[in-house]
Amino acid sequence: MIRAYAPHEDYVAPARRRPALWRLLPASALIAALYLAPILGLSAWLTGQFGQPIADAIVQRMLTGETPGGMLMLLWSFLGLALGPVAAVRLLHRRTAGTLIGPSLERAMRDFARVLLPILALEILLLPVALLGLEVRPGLGLLAFLGYLPFALPGILIQTGAEELVFRGYLQQQLAARFRSPLIWIGIPSALFAWGHYLPEDFGPNAGLVALWAAVFGILAADLTARTGNLGAALGFHAANNISALLIVGLAGNLDGLALWAVVFDPADPDAARPALLLDFAAMAIAWLVARLSLRV
Repeated sequence: MIRAYAPHEDYVAPARRRPALWRLLPASALIAALYLAPILGLSAWLTGQFGQPIADAIVQRMLTGETPGGMLMLLWSFLGLALGPVAAVRLLHRRTAGTLIGPSLERAMRDFARVLLPILALEILLLPVALLGLEVRPGLGLLAFLGYLPFALPGILIQTGAEELVFRGYLQQQLAARFRSPLIWIGIPSALFAWGHYLPEDFGPNAGLVALWAAVFGILAADLTARTGNLGAALGFHAANNISALLIVGLAGNLDGLALWAVVFDPADPDAARPALLLDFAAMAIAWLVARLSLRV
């Protein structure tokens, strides 16, 4: 264990009480069930109320996030995923949900703010460089944007919080309770996080690069978690990225329903997408360094 990761020991301590790896299997099934059940239930209710074609159209709009309503439905649908690890630690590991966040909720909230604000400022400052040479079109009008914002910001916190609770919370803790090597407790959750972002139907030949981006993002978020001993920094890192990508400048036709502006290009076109992705890699690394400077870790 490298010295910088010493705070991680206190973070993992509650998971050491019931560290058996077999518990990951029923926990994974429980997390998946609690995530999918509300979505399937909504689809069934819509079908009963409005018929299959309309229900399918509404669900499709939610999955693509092309409209404000669809995007809000998508973000808030992650409530089920957030409940999954909470239920898993209670039922299968007999520990409280708060242990997924860290020994001190106050410290986690402080680390969240100390990471979120400077990275969000960085993302905004980098926008002129990131958008150089790209076609940008207006998205939501300012008044509409402000009207949706009280629902969009909590939605992003729910979505990012759910993913952090699963990957940098539950999985990272339980794997670290059994294995000392960061290659395992950082590597496996980051690989699974990348697999969840592998979408060849959306990104075509760029899908592997997008998944690699997600893997690196997962590694950096896990590193911040290990350095601070709580989930706050990783959540701030994740939330700042998603606020920028979903609320400020989105990708036209892909989860841009709540964005002020949208970039217009084909995400499956290597010539168009790969320069933007490479710039995203650089921005992500800079954001991680900014987070470490702000946290002094």
